[in-house]
Amino acid sequence: MTPAALSAVLLSVPLVSAPYDLLARLVGLWSDGLGWVGERLGIEMLDYVFMHHAFLVGALIAVMAPLIGTFLVHRQLALIGDALAHTAFAGVAVGLFVNSLLGTGISPYVTAIVVAVIAALAIELISETTDAYNDVSMAIVLSTGFALGAVLISLNSGGLAVGINQYLFGNLSTVSRENAVLLVVLFAVVALVVTVTYKQLLYVTFDETAARVAGVNVPWYNRLMTTLTALVVVGAMQIMGVILVAAMLVVPVAAAAQLARGFREALLASVVLAQIAVLVGITLSFRYNTTAGGTIVLVAVAVYVAAVLAGKVQSRRVGDETPERADGAESSTSD
Repeated sequence: MTPAALSAVLLSVPLVSAPYDLLARLVGLWSDGLGWVGERLGIEMLDYVFMHHAFLVGALIAVMAPLIGTFLVHRQLALIGDALAHTAFAGVAVGLFVNSLLGTGISPYVTAIVVAVIAALAIELISETTDAYNDVSMAIVLSTGFALGAVLISLNSGGLAVGINQYLFGNLSTVSRENAVLLVVLFAVVALVVTVTYKQLLYVTFDETAARVAGVNVPWYNRLMTTLTALVVVGAMQIMGVILVAAMLVVPVAAAAQLARGFREALLASVVLAQIAVLVGITLSFRYNTTAGGTIVLVAVAVYVAAVLAGKVQSRRVGDETPERADGAESSTSD
């Protein structure tokens, strides 16, 4: 069965076709709006529909990644993104291998989601059943995922190497309307779940022991967080690529931590900084014909450096003001 035939079968089911048609129509309206802006302002890159999709996907990723990454960084789980990205690579390899072998037309992004979620649950299972540290379970899952992907590619005598490059490094021109719709669905799921479980996730993040005493099901929320991370990784893989996708979970959050004074403030700041990195990175990638993922990460690192410098300046100003206030208080006391 060809991909087009499989899509036709799925879209013939009312429960699938109606929501898909609605989301596809919304993506189309977004594309029409950016096309109108590009025509009015004479912006060349907005003449291309794939750039409309890339900006939409990038903007959603710049919300999802810091939203989850802020929890991960505060829990010292920054490397889990790398582990799940490598297992998502295995999922892509599974999809491409099955398609080449059976001609099923399964989207590699769908198999990547399935494999990444399984890997996320495996990380928690290994930690819970073997008393291993989280970094040990992440290393095991990372190695297993990348090894599986490498083996599947080699079994096809290198035939998958060309097709998998876009998943390794990201490619703006391959972001189709279908991929944009999939990302919108992932974004809705992640945003809804975090909104509903925000208090519990925050509790578990900062004090697992107190959360257990309060009756919070800590293992369940740990599994939920790793599963959401898997969804974000697969979604961001479209433009970031497997190799660099974890950077969006960590770098904007680290930058925001230099400026923010609380968790909620850090969360909002990381989203803003991620938006800057993604939008500037995509623009520079189109302008200079560079890899999208690498360009976005370099911009994000530049934002991080700027945030560190700004944080140092802010700390120095606070330090200079404190002695002045102390001197003023002493003089008033002596009077």
